[in-house]
Amino acid sequence: MDQNTYRRKPSPISTTTAGGSNPRPSSELLPMKLLSFGTMKLTRTFTTCLILFSVLLAFSMIFHHHPSDPNRVMGFAEARVLDGRDYSNVSTTNDSNDSDKLLGGLLATGFDESSCLSRYQSPLYRKPSPYKPSPYLVSKLRSYETLHKRCGPGTDSYKKALNQLHQEDHIDNDGECKYVVWVSFSGLGNRILSLASVFLYALLTDRVLLVDRGKDMADLFCEPFPDMSWLLPLDFPLRDQFDGLNQESSRCYGHMLKNQVVDNEKALSHLYLHLVHDYGDHDKMFFCQGDQTFIGKVPWLVVKTDNYFVPSLWLIPGFDEELDKLFPEKATVFHHLGRYLFHPTNQVWGLVTRYYEAYLSQADEKIGIQVRVFDVGAGPFQHVMDQISSCTQKEKLLPEVDTLVESSRRVERTPKHKAVLVTSLNSGYSENLKSMYWEYPTLTGEVIGVHQPSQEGYQQTEKKMHNGKALAEMYLLSMTDSLVTSAWSTFGYVAQGLGGLKPWILYKPENRTAPDPACGRAMSMEPCFHAPPFYDCKAKAGIDTGKLVPHVRHCEDMSWGLKLV
Repeated sequence: MDQNTYRRKPSPISTTTAGGSNPRPSSELLPMKLLSFGTMKLTRTFTTCLILFSVLLAFSMIFHHHPSDPNRVMGFAEARVLDGRDYSNVSTTNDSNDSDKLLGGLLATGFDESSCLSRYQSPLYRKPSPYKPSPYLVSKLRSYETLHKRCGPGTDSYKKALNQLHQEDHIDNDGECKYVVWVSFSGLGNRILSLASVFLYALLTDRVLLVDRGKDMADLFCEPFPDMSWLLPLDFPLRDQFDGLNQESSRCYGHMLKNQVVDNEKALSHLYLHLVHDYGDHDKMFFCQGDQTFIGKVPWLVVKTDNYFVPSLWLIPGFDEELDKLFPEKATVFHHLGRYLFHPTNQVWGLVTRYYEAYLSQADEKIGIQVRVFDVGAGPFQHVMDQISSCTQKEKLLPEVDTLVESSRRVERTPKHKAVLVTSLNSGYSENLKSMYWEYPTLTGEVIGVHQPSQEGYQQTEKKMHNGKALAEMYLLSMTDSLVTSAWSTFGYVAQGLGGLKPWILYKPENRTAPDPACGRAMSMEPCFHAPPFYDCKAKAGIDTGKLVPHVRHCEDMSWGLKLV
């Protein structure tokens, strides 16, 4: 067939009979042509109308069933499903999103979100907290941020206050800004708890908190305050003395009291407060109202502590009313301050989210088990393993296994999946759990997955990556539904506080024997103050400070410690 075939003009319209032999004249075909054309036009019109009706009906159904969820129409609803929870029914109005994102007003706006992803993303990985910050706390935090911006490093007020360090005899006690410097000291859990304590003290006394960056504070945490750093400048005049500060330092308040050199009439440029666990009776006078009057006049306070000393602040008459207004729910102090202050840097947050999405997000339930062993020697220890099994099974956190079951046992088609997150320096405890749930089926038919992010072997306080992993694991534990922690462990305290969880505490074993009962439920999510004072400042005599007020009691895991309940 050549190209000319396609160029021929069509022949006049004609139609043959079924046999194809007798052509009809064109005059007879015209009515049939018009009828056929009309029928086709009518058919096309009807089809078009039917399609339009179907489209309109579909849109009507969509907007009728989901009038308040525009994200579903745009395809965003699926992106909000994390850790097995469906967020598609969460209201997407700006007010609701802002409230969730800002933790009920706890967090300030105005940050570059990409510079610190954890600040506003962390609520997506946890259940909404039932504990809301009080309006008074929110207002106090905004006021503090204004103060910090006005008095922070590099400002004229900061420079003026800094000059006072060199003008001992001409101290202006009525200066615009006063400061409390937190010295980086001890392990990561202790640092987080002590820093939260010092910040609360700063709120109560209208001081500006400045943070010694130590080896890794700037690598672990984002800046919590807008427009001004909380990090102490590297050229701070007293910074080179921090490592040597102790109870015998000449400017240590306890040392000065002991040697009777405190002069209430003399202005001091700075004081050192030694609030470490080994502090003496004179150092503990910090918790007396009369001593706070003197300390309050000093423009620069330098604090070294490894304690969560918040419970004893409630026992100071000058602070208790303010604390009641800040925290009407008294056992929420660290829950709110921890989520306000401690936002992991993007590097650490990446460790958190990648692990969560790989191992935890699809589970129906997440169980956290934090194992801290104080026994000397290489683990794992059988008595600790027995204690973990006893606690988790008795409290119905994990199912028992059927060691006698036949291989033909019926398997559930859609079994419940529990993910167990174990954090420990030793991998033996998670390996034992993993082997048990692999070798035997559970009596409940549940499927148990056991995961442990790291096994560092021993604590490496000064190593950045070690502390980065530790912080990531604290956050991962705080994202679980139920939590088991070890007695005396500040690591566990941080996780429970951030997550708003009342954990089951594994009691400290004695003589390498699993205690009975193996664990008990915590009274509150608050950390324990391990080294509180036992002193009545008015009577100037010893007293049981765990019996003075109903909301400050002795800890479950440390009989002499204090905690808020």
